[in-house]
Amino acid sequence: MSEFKELKQQAYEGNMRLPELDLVLFTFGNASAVDREREVFAIKPSGVPYAELKPEDIVIVDFDANVVEGNMRPSSDTETHAVLYKHWEHIGGIVHTHSTYGTAWAQTQQDIPIMGTTHADHLTQDIPCAPPMSDEMIKGDYEEQTGYQIINDLEDRGFSYEEVEMILVGNHAPFTWGKTIKKAVYNSAVLEEVAKMAYLSLQIRPDAPRLKDTLIQKHWERKHGDGAYYGQEND
Repeated sequence: MSEFKELKQQAYEGNMRLPELDLVLFTFGNASAVDREREVFAIKPSGVPYAELKPEDIVIVDFDANVVEGNMRPSSDTETHAVLYKHWEHIGGIVHTHSTYGTAWAQTQQDIPIMGTTHADHLTQDIPCAPPMSDEMIKGDYEEQTGYQIINDLEDRGFSYEEVEMILVGNHAPFTWGKTIKKAVYNSAVLEEVAKMAYLSLQIRPDAPRLKDTLIQKHWERKHGDGAYYGQEND
């Protein structure tokens, strides 16, 4: 029996939530879960349809993207996950999808503007869109450089990865993360819904304004502030 059985199960369940939430089509996405003590993470194998995926198919790799356990090739995005786990010690899961609305925004190379309270419940900033990578980065180790493109864009904006848990990579697609793989999946679904709402709002009114600062702070603080009162105390 694999010593990573529980970690593989976590990653399997996280990956299987993606098609359930209509965040992936065919094999367009992946999710991973990390074991910090062993410095490994579990990730979906490359090109395996979700309908055929089994817990034992999940691949275990280290923070240098070397396979530790598994009979299949890990996701082609494994090096991106490895870079983020190596540099961001407080995340426990990562999700990458090509969800329709999030990817559409990424293809425009635009941030998703904060236009409503649904967005503000989860983030006080626009959802950032990192610019497309330079030719040098693309011609290098592409998947590894994608990780650095994400890290560098957040740092350039002065954003903390613990507060901003989602990003678009320009001309590519969304990445999300969280303290657990469940939170990373949740953030992926939130990003897609907010992307859809922003798109529809701008179709109805192209000059629709951003949400005003007082509403941004109110909705953020009522869920995340010291005096938060949304939900139950044990949430």
